[in-house]
Amino acid sequence: MSMTQHAEPAVDTPPAPGRKQSDGRTRQRPLALRLLARPEVGVFLGAVAVLVFFLFAAPPVRDGSSMANILYQSSTIGIMALPVALLMIGGEFDLSAGVAVITSALTASMLSYQLTMNVWVGVIVALLVSLAIGAFNGWLLVKTGLPSFLVTLGTFLILQGVNLAITKLVTGNVATDDISDMDGFTQAQKIFASTFTVGGVNVKITVVWWLVFAAVATWVLLRTKYGNWIFAVGGNKHSARAVGVPVTFTKISLFMLVGFGAWFVGMHQLFSFNTVQSGEGVGQELIYIAAAVIGGCLLTGGYGSAIGPVFGAFMFGMVQQGIVYAGWNPDWFKAFLGVMLLGAVLINLWVQRTATRR
Repeated sequence: MSMTQHAEPAVDTPPAPGRKQSDGRTRQRPLALRLLARPEVGVFLGAVAVLVFFLFAAPPVRDGSSMANILYQSSTIGIMALPVALLMIGGEFDLSAGVAVITSALTASMLSYQLTMNVWVGVIVALLVSLAIGAFNGWLLVKTGLPSFLVTLGTFLILQGVNLAITKLVTGNVATDDISDMDGFTQAQKIFASTFTVGGVNVKITVVWWLVFAAVATWVLLRTKYGNWIFAVGGNKHSARAVGVPVTFTKISLFMLVGFGAWFVGMHQLFSFNTVQSGEGVGQELIYIAAAVIGGCLLTGGYGSAIGPVFGAFMFGMVQQGIVYAGWNPDWFKAFLGVMLLGAVLINLWVQRTATRR
């Protein structure tokens, strides 16, 4: 007599309705942590805090014209902070950005005035010069492998000396001649330095350009292949190159974007004041970098946004003008900037650690 064992078929019991099985690796993080992972959240909260503080500490800030002036100061910083932030996300930074603004303005002014040409000729040549400076920085960085600190420090010193020396050689002075009566000046001024009225308050056109550039930069970062390239080369350029990212093109083009920003701000300064002081611009590069860092961009690259530097620049403009409206000693401005910068770095570090914690 033989005995045969029959194996019963396995029966899978479906999970109870409404319940999801998880192995712990795909667990959804809380909404608060997901928000903290966004680089612009911290600086947005900081900007709101600074605004509220000065609304109480400096009553003139509540006036519409005062707020328009704050936005104007913020825009002149913010327009340059945007390409600087993109460059930092790409893993580099540019110490020559401040003096490059003045180089652009000097080029347009002296070329137009000395050769008695339409100012638009000077504007176009200045754009080409600014793009060439950015391309040179990027090309030298890629070809030599030197840190961007050394490359752009050298460019900073070169441009600083050239600005002063050539201006004195051509004009016999440290400033350029007034170009307000030259052909094309009025049309160029409308684009780069005009004013329009909103609710009885005069607003500078740079505020509009600032927001437009921020929207474009955000779209590029989040919706285009080029934006993916920027994050990739900033995170790890060797890995990016291994998966087909054009590292050389991305690096050089990012420096050229900084050149474009320097050109635009330089044109604004030229057509706002009709003349340019050749020794200006020194130290502004630190303001642009600080605005990007406060906006959530890391010096190590691969992390950041275009919206964060908008709030970072607003904080700078708010503090710069708020101190004046409060009647305080303006010498405290740099101290406030140092506190904001250190605070932003510590907050960014805490946000990163909190957002990545399981």
